[in-house]
Amino acid sequence: MARIIAVANQKGGVGKTTTCVNLAASLAATQRRVLLVDMDPQGNATTGCGINKMELENSACDVLLGDATAADTIVSAPEGGFAVLPGNEDLTLAEVNLLQEIGRELRLKKALAPVAGLYDFVLIDCPPSINMLTVNALTAADGVLIPMQCEYYALEGLSSLLKTIEQVRDSVNPGLDVFGILRTMYDPRINLSNEVSMQLIEHFDRKVFRTCVPRNVRLAEAPSFGKPALLHDRHSRGAIAYLALAGEILRREDARTKEAV
Repeated sequence: MARIIAVANQKGGVGKTTTCVNLAASLAATQRRVLLVDMDPQGNATTGCGINKMELENSACDVLLGDATAADTIVSAPEGGFAVLPGNEDLTLAEVNLLQEIGRELRLKKALAPVAGLYDFVLIDCPPSINMLTVNALTAADGVLIPMQCEYYALEGLSSLLKTIEQVRDSVNPGLDVFGILRTMYDPRINLSNEVSMQLIEHFDRKVFRTCVPRNVRLAEAPSFGKPALLHDRHSRGAIAYLALAGEILRREDARTKEAV
């Protein structure tokens, strides 16, 4: 059964899309079946996988509005070894139209239900705001992976996101939980980074991934080549960090499975 993970943080520029694309590639490199769902109207996850978001026959918008099925819309990442439900700016239209619909927050969950069993992991890239697209992702997910920079404003944004997760859990998705917190663009030479990192571990303990993603040029430039960092430069610190994160996630999942038995 697929583990569905929403990658969310309402603060922009914290590495949500970078995490989605590179974690998908890293999990695929371990022979896991992975689906990446792009729910951000900017469509950066789609282009970061080497897919032209302007030439899509169907997109996540069509799936949410019921004009296409997920199975008809999913395409393969050209080099990543994983599948993509692509998105583009049409998602803005979907969000507006969904506001008029009954059961609007369940659209993505229902759309993924027929195909989720084909994958080991489904990663959902959320927009950098709490809107109907994000609520759809949180409703469809088992857990939320929160990428965040170790800075003061990030802590404020985190508390707001946690409230939203709690509201979604209380209303439409009682199984939703924080899957983990990932420290991104991490620089151990900066005192504030270390202080915020320690606060996170103090408050969230094992929810904080041991893996930290460093600031890395290869990681930043990989999207311009339409590739995950693993395929752009597999020896870069960024690519190695996401491989480590994939390994950490797989160990967590193994432990969770053993506990459930």
